[in-house]
Amino acid sequence: MAGKFEVYRDAGGKYRFRLKAGNGEIVASGQGYPTKEAAHKGCEAVQRAAAGATVTDVAK
Repeated sequence: MAGKFEVYRDAGGKYRFRLKAGNGEIVASGQGYPTKEAAHKGCEAVQRAAAGATVTDVAK
């Protein structure tokens, strides 16, 4: 099963998104957005960025 983005309204009235893996586990979440459309654009931005993203270990 593929992962999915869920867009929802939080208790403060802002729109947020969460990315769920195929097993239902939340693997990422977004900031609060003023509109549902802005939250959808946030999802799209994550999709674009993740397509070519690399994994980098950061030393402490």
